[in-house]
Amino acid sequence: MKKFLLGTSCVAMAAVLPTVAASAQDNASADDGGLAIEEVVVTGSRRAARSAADTPAPVDVISGDQFANQGDGDMSNLLRTVVPSYNVNAQPISDAATLVRPANLRGLAPDQTLVLLNGKRRHRAAVIAFLGGGISDGAQGPDISVIPAIALKQVDVLRDGAAAQYGSDAIAGVMNFVLRDDAEGGTVEAKWGQTFEGDGDQRMFAANIGLPLGPDGFANFSAEWREQDPTSRSVQRDDALGLIADGNTNVRQPYAQIWGQPEVRDDWKVFLNAGLNTGSGEAYMFGNYAEREVEGGFFFRNPDTRSGVNVSGTQRLVGDMTPDDGITCPGGINFNEGEATTGTVVDPIIVGADNEDALLAQVFADPNCFVFNEMFPGGFTPQFGGKLNDAAIALGYRGEMESGLAYDISMHVGRNQADFFINNTVNPSLGSATPNNFELGSYIQLEKNFNADLSYPIDVGFYSDLNVAAGFEWREEQFEARIGQVESWETGVLAEPFALENDVGDIIEGTQGFGIGANGFSGFSPQVAGTWDRSNIAFYVDMEADVTENLILGAALRWEDFSDFGSTTNFKISGLYKVTDSFRIRGSISSGFRAPTVGQQQVVNISTVFEEVDGRLQLAQRGTIPPTNPVSVSKGAQPLGPEKSDAFTLGMAWDVGAASITVDYFNIKVSDRISQSATQILTAAERQALLDSGVSFAADLAAFRYYINDFDTRTQGIDVVATIPLDLFDSGSSNIAVAGNYTKTEVLGGGIDELRQDQLENNLPKTRFNATFTHNEDNWRMLARVNYFGKYTERHLDSFGLPVFAGSEITLDAEIGYNVMENLEVVVGANNLFDNYPDANPWAGVAGAAYPVTAPMGFNGGMYYVRARYTF
Repeated sequence: MKKFLLGTSCVAMAAVLPTVAASAQDNASADDGGLAIEEVVVTGSRRAARSAADTPAPVDVISGDQFANQGDGDMSNLLRTVVPSYNVNAQPISDAATLVRPANLRGLAPDQTLVLLNGKRRHRAAVIAFLGGGISDGAQGPDISVIPAIALKQVDVLRDGAAAQYGSDAIAGVMNFVLRDDAEGGTVEAKWGQTFEGDGDQRMFAANIGLPLGPDGFANFSAEWREQDPTSRSVQRDDALGLIADGNTNVRQPYAQIWGQPEVRDDWKVFLNAGLNTGSGEAYMFGNYAEREVEGGFFFRNPDTRSGVNVSGTQRLVGDMTPDDGITCPGGINFNEGEATTGTVVDPIIVGADNEDALLAQVFADPNCFVFNEMFPGGFTPQFGGKLNDAAIALGYRGEMESGLAYDISMHVGRNQADFFINNTVNPSLGSATPNNFELGSYIQLEKNFNADLSYPIDVGFYSDLNVAAGFEWREEQFEARIGQVESWETGVLAEPFALENDVGDIIEGTQGFGIGANGFSGFSPQVAGTWDRSNIAFYVDMEADVTENLILGAALRWEDFSDFGSTTNFKISGLYKVTDSFRIRGSISSGFRAPTVGQQQVVNISTVFEEVDGRLQLAQRGTIPPTNPVSVSKGAQPLGPEKSDAFTLGMAWDVGAASITVDYFNIKVSDRISQSATQILTAAERQALLDSGVSFAADLAAFRYYINDFDTRTQGIDVVATIPLDLFDSGSSNIAVAGNYTKTEVLGGGIDELRQDQLENNLPKTRFNATFTHNEDNWRMLARVNYFGKYTERHLDSFGLPVFAGSEITLDAEIGYNVMENLEVVVGANNLFDNYPDANPWAGVAGAAYPVTAPMGFNGGMYYVRARYTF
C-alpha cells in the first residue's frame, strides 16, 4: 500500500512530456552514411529533444534513408546491417521462429529489448520461438518485420537499460521507430533483387504520401508490398544418398531436405501517422495493418526408419520371422472391408533388412494392407508455414497548459495473429485415411495500453529548470490458442494398444506406437486451446536537469503490479559531465525487469527435433507444456516470476573538429532468466499422465520442456560510434561512419546444461563492426560499406557433439545512384558484393545443411539489386 501511495503522489507532482515530438525532429539525409550521432534524439529522456552526444545514455539515431539504401527489404535484416549489436539469422528450420525471426540486441533474448512505435509500447507477436538456438529459446518478442522502411523518419536505438522509464522488457535497450510526419509530397519506390546463385528473388513496391490536415496538421500514409522466393544452400543428406544407392528412385532430388530462406508471399504493410493541431493541443493517431504468408521446410522423414510413421514406435518382435511365416499384414495395418483392425503388425525393419523388400512388396500387393511407404515411398519432408496478420491503432491528445504543465493521454490496442499450417505430412494414427495438408490452429496476442503522462518544469536554482515527469500506465495482455482442424490433432485407431499372436505363435507386444497429430507440428486440440490474460498497472516519476552548465543529472523510479505474480520496483540514475566543450563523460546505473508473457506461462506445443536417443542422433517428438502442469511440477517446475537485471554504463563523447566519436562500456547482469528448461525424458507413467491431462499428442512424446526461471548471466561489452566528414574531392561531400560492438555473455549459474551454456556464450560473434563511406555529387551518389563478423561456435542441430567452429568473415556492400530526371533516381547495388559465404559445415551430411545455419552474416551469399525511386 505504501508503494501504491508513493506512485499516486508522484502523479500528483507531475508527469511526462510527450515521448514523441515528431514535428521537432530533423530527418537525416542520404549522405549521413552511418549512425549519425548529431541527430536529434527523442528516446531515453523526457526532456526536450537534444543531440545524441548530449544525452546521458548512448543513443544511435538511424535515418530512414539508411534503411532505404540497402538491397534487402526485411526490417530485421536492414537493422542488422546498421546496428552492429543487433543480430538476426535466417532460421531456416525452426518451427514458428521461421515465421517471426527472433533477433538479439547486445546478445540478449529478443523479448529483453523494448520496441516502441512513435514512443508508445509495441505489442508482441503471437509467435513463440520454441526453437531459438539456445539464445532465443522460448522468447516472445514483437514482430518488427511488419514495419516498412519507407514509413520511417528515423529509428532511435537506446543502448541502455530503461525499465524504470518504460517498464518491462527494456533490459538490453529500447528501439523506437519514429514514423514520417510530412504534410506534403511523397515517394514511390520499386525494387528487385536476386542472389548471385540465381534464387531468392525479392520484389517490392512501396509508396508514401503526406497530406495536410487542417492548417497545421498532417496525415502521412505508407504502403508496401513485397514477395521473397526461397533459397537452397543444401547438400543431399547421407541417409538419402544411401536410399538412392540402394535403388530407391522416389527420394526427392537434388535435396531431400532444403536449408534456405523461407518463401514469403503477399507481404502487405499499411501505416498511418496523423496529427491535428486543435489550437490548445494536438490530437494524434497512428496505426497499421499488415499480413503475409511464410512457408519453409522441415526435416526429412526417412521411409525406412522414421519412428512413429514408417517404424511403428514401441512394438517389437519376439522370435525370428520371414515372409513365409504366414504374416497377415507385415509392416502395416490390416484392413477389413475398409475398417482398421488390430490385426497382426510386423515392423519390416526389425525383421531385418534382407526381408524388407519382400515384406513391403507383399503389403503393396495386398489391397487390405497399408503402410505409409505406399503414400511416400521416398520418404517425405513436411512444409510448415503460417499466415500472419498484425493490426494496431493508437489515439492520443497532448498539449501544454499556460502554467507550463505538459500532458499526453493515449490509448493503444495491438493484435497479432498467426494461423499455422503444415503440408506434405501425415497424422500417422489415421492410417491411409490421413490428409496430407493440415490447418493447425492459431495463436493470437492482444494487448491494450492506457497511458497518462504529465511533465512540469520547476525552477530549483539549477542551471536549467528541473523537469519533473510522472505518469500512470494500465496494460492488459491476452494470449489465445485456437483449435486446428480435427485431423491435425485427433487420435486414430493406429494409436490403440495391442498384444497379439501371429500365425506361428510369435508374440508382438507393446503399442502400435504410431504418432498422433500432424507429424512435425501437431494441431491444437480442444484440451490445449484456450484464452488467458493478465493486467498490470504502473506509476513512475522521472526527473532530469542541467544542475550546472556542465553537469546533467537524471533519476527515475517505477513501480508496477501484475495480476499474476505481484509487484516490482526499479530505478535508474544517469549523468553527463562536459569536461570541455568537445569532451563529455556519461554513465548510468539501473535495475530492470521483464515480466513472463502469458503465452510462456500457458502454451502447449510439440516440435520435431534432433535428439540423442540410445546414443544415436535421430528425430524425436519434443513437447512444450506449461510449468503448472502436474508432470512439469513433478520435475521441479514452479510458476514463473520476472527476470531481474542490474546494469551500469560508462562512456565518453568526443568532438574532434567536425568528427564525432562515442565510446560506451556496458555491464548487464540478468537474474532468473526465463527460458525453456533442459530436456526432460518422459517415462511411460508420465506420458500417460500427460494424456490424462489433455495433452493428446503425448502418446509418442519422447521428451518435453517447460518454461522456467532458470539461470543468471552477465553481459558486458563496448560500443564505438564515429562519424567523420571527409574532404576528398574538389566537389561534393563525403562522409565515413564507423560503428562497432564487442559483447561477451557469461553464464553465472543455474540449471541449464552444457549445450545451452555454450550457445548463450558462443553462438553469436563477440565482435562486429561496419564502416560506411558515402559520397554525393550533383546528380549521383555512391555508398560502400564494409561489414565484419567475428568468429562464433554453432552446435549444429542443437547437438553438443556436432560443433562448428566458424571463423570471422568480411563482406562488402556497394551501391550507386543516379538522378536520371529531377525527381527520379535509379540505383544499382549489391549486398555482399564478393559473394562471401561462412565456413562450410563439417556435418553437412547429417541433415543436409551446407553452411552453419546460425551464421550471423547469413548463408545466401551475395545479392544484387536495382531500385527506382520517384519523389514529388
